[in-house]
Amino acid sequence: MFSTLYLKELKAILLSPKFVATFGICSILVLLSVFIGVREYETAVAQYETALQLADQEVREATSWWSLDHRVYRKPNPLQIFASGINNDIGRLSNIASSYEVKLRQSVYQDDTLFAVFRFIDFAFIFQVVLSLFAILFTYDSINGEREAGTLKLTFSNAVSRGKYIQAKFLGAWTGLTVPLIIPVALALLVVIVMGVPLTSVDWSKLVALLGVSIVYFTFFIALGLLVSALTRRSSVSFLILLVAWVFFVLILPRAATMAAGQIVHVPSVVESESQKDRYRTDRWQAYGEERSAHWRERMAGASGMTTSEERAAYFDERRPEWDKEDNEARQAVMDEIADYNRKVSEELGNRKAEQERLAFLLARLSPSSAYQLATMKLCGTNTTLKRRYEESMQAYRTDFLRFVQEKGDEERQRVLDRRRESNRVVMFGAGDAALDVSELPRYEAPTNAFAEAIALSMIDIGLMALFSVVCFGGAFVAFLRYDVR
Repeated sequence: MFSTLYLKELKAILLSPKFVATFGICSILVLLSVFIGVREYETAVAQYETALQLADQEVREATSWWSLDHRVYRKPNPLQIFASGINNDIGRLSNIASSYEVKLRQSVYQDDTLFAVFRFIDFAFIFQVVLSLFAILFTYDSINGEREAGTLKLTFSNAVSRGKYIQAKFLGAWTGLTVPLIIPVALALLVVIVMGVPLTSVDWSKLVALLGVSIVYFTFFIALGLLVSALTRRSSVSFLILLVAWVFFVLILPRAATMAAGQIVHVPSVVESESQKDRYRTDRWQAYGEERSAHWRERMAGASGMTTSEERAAYFDERRPEWDKEDNEARQAVMDEIADYNRKVSEELGNRKAEQERLAFLLARLSPSSAYQLATMKLCGTNTTLKRRYEESMQAYRTDFLRFVQEKGDEERQRVLDRRRESNRVVMFGAGDAALDVSELPRYEAPTNAFAEAIALSMIDIGLMALFSVVCFGGAFVAFLRYDVR
């Protein structure tokens, strides 16, 4: 009897005119989103490689270590094709220099504001919005529709278990709606292979996990439709309730959670943070200028009793290396103090943002739609930690880069001082046209996101979606045991 009920539900879905329309729309959307995503990824890779070549060329053409600046770029992620997350919202490069703080800038949406208006439709968006709505469309009348048609009473005129009936309804709907989706998804993956997207074994593992998470999310709306249908007697009422629930879960609750977190946890604006840094930097350099002027007055006082220019020149030439060293050390100390202060301000701002983010995600996870979005971004490495991961790795690279440049700069200064003494004339730092030997310059390595790490980060969201699905199906099971089939 169970198999009969299961096949009946499966045939009802597969032979429905709604199925043909929705399957066609979903197939077109999935294939189109992946195709456009691949094109966008290829464009991002081409821009990334060109930018790297220009940055390397500028480094190779530099003639002084003291004037050497560098730029590092965020590497495009092939999984952004399936779940773009915040990939297009954050910057793509950062300057690496003693006078610049590590900060990603020039995002895609900053350069192309049109795309910021309409956003990008990716694989995760289609499941989150479109397919969840289709799941409601097929299940809103699973129980009450049978009662209105009179087939429910006719079915239970036979020896049919209510438990087996609701199980067959759920599994039939799940099979009829989920399994056919494998076809467009498989075609989309074939498009990725044919177009030569460089996916590693870790990327493929994440894609399989992404598909599994999408099915879990899709299952929730199937179970929700079954639950509401078992709690109401008219299909029109259940459809209205499910539509309101869909709007609440998908559109309202995630945004309301963000707004509530913003009101509860105050985070200083970027303008306030930058103004605080600018004030400290201005005040510290002003104090340094006053200290330097006082030091030079003391140095000049030592030559006040000398009567000839030769004596004064000999006095200054003898002490010039020591004074240059003191000035450079004092200047570097000021730069280090400013960098430390900026880092503390940024850390404080980051801690406040992290606290606000945790609260927002905690509230938003009451919606399976939010849990699904968070899980997909974590699996694909395009979640909110993407910016922090890159800036932390760039900060570590900046430390190594500046240490290396400082060592080379000291060697360069010593060579210039030696040339001054040998030629008895002024030789400027950085003088000369010879390009630097940058073969030993540290190279920036982009941070990685391991599969185990991605799964561990997304387990809470996956568990919540599974829990929501179980609760909805359990509620539908209990409600149907008491349902009046007449």
